[in-house]
Amino acid sequence: MSSDIPLIFTTIRKVIHNANETDPVYAEEIEDDIEAEPETLPQDSVYNVSQLWEHLLDASKGVTTETGKEYRRLMDQCVKFLKANKLIKEEDKFFSKSPSELAPVCICSWIMHECDELDIDGTEKHHTTFRASYNHAQKMRAAMTYAFGRLYGLGSLPWHESESTGRMVGNPSVPETVRVGEPATSARAITQETLLELYKFNNIPEIAKVKQYTAGSRKAIKEPHERGGARARRLLTLAYVLAFLCLLRFDEVLKIQIHDIEWVSDTCIKLTLPFCKTSQFGGVKPFYLHLFPPHLAHLCPIRAVANWLDVSDIEDGFLFRRIVSGDRVSQENTHMTSECFLEMFRNNLLDITVDPAPYGTHSFRRGGCQWLYTCCRWGLRRICDWGGWSTEFSNLTIVKYLISYADEPCERREDYMNPIVLRL
Repeated sequence: MSSDIPLIFTTIRKVIHNANETDPVYAEEIEDDIEAEPETLPQDSVYNVSQLWEHLLDASKGVTTETGKEYRRLMDQCVKFLKANKLIKEEDKFFSKSPSELAPVCICSWIMHECDELDIDGTEKHHTTFRASYNHAQKMRAAMTYAFGRLYGLGSLPWHESESTGRMVGNPSVPETVRVGEPATSARAITQETLLELYKFNNIPEIAKVKQYTAGSRKAIKEPHERGGARARRLLTLAYVLAFLCLLRFDEVLKIQIHDIEWVSDTCIKLTLPFCKTSQFGGVKPFYLHLFPPHLAHLCPIRAVANWLDVSDIEDGFLFRRIVSGDRVSQENTHMTSECFLEMFRNNLLDITVDPAPYGTHSFRRGGCQWLYTCCRWGLRRICDWGGWSTEFSNLTIVKYLISYADEPCERREDYMNPIVLRL
């Protein structure tokens, strides 16, 4: 580290401290990636560290997902920034099994430089200066947690001072104050009532009718519901149902392919994901989904799959593809992006006059978990087994999905002990 770094970091610390540190707003993607799913990271290093390190390196070679590549790109970008600003020397290695005690501040300064309205010297950036989005800032932090936690074997252990050595240890991207302080705001859970309203709107006869494409027939959108055609809305319905019932992340939903779905009978399908976040190399337990009664048609996976296959004519490849002009399904065998889906989902919420701001792609995973617990009366162990969470209950991931102040209250307080509500 260069000699002028202490002064720089003093300035950065003041800027960070003066920020609204009581604001608990963190995106659900980061909460899920970093804290709500700690079982996806290696356990805290209390055993043979060298052996764990070798295993981690072997495992990391098999990570070839787009997310992994993006994280590595951001790691390179971080190091380049730190060296350019002389926060580390050219010969220094920022990412290691023994990070510098200034590593958390380095991470904050990099994210501030890219995304914050204040620069790392505490001055306000000019209004013409480009700033990356808040979502990008979340991804930057996730990349740091991935790097130190998975690639360098530091796990999910919060950054803290060792009582025995006095040195800082743990993952510098997982501050102890976050682990024991205010909970992060999560995306609001979608409810079955909201899904019912979406289902009803998407099945209004004039909206649900599939129209023939005519070249050159594009016209200006006059009404909000004209943002999506019948095919787009059936795609959304199926995506909603699978994410809600199977507690899936949307990067998992959108990568489902036709061969992942097996028809066990006319009233049952078997969905087998090739991998998920907690099972990167396969071995995911299949989801058996059955035909629901008519009053639950808005949640019925059989109806949703059949309706989408009927209008999409997809016979192989990705199940969820881009919707191109004229409400047509793209012939290119690539899946729809999460960003594209999120935009369509939020537009759909506007159709039923619901504010889309509190909702994100994790709203279905969270909402499905709550529905299984409160409406279907599933036990915690069954939900964890179904959703692929650890059943050791050491981290209680499921609690963050069942309890959140971002969600709307389901019942009035005066009805808590009402025998009619309690069904006594």
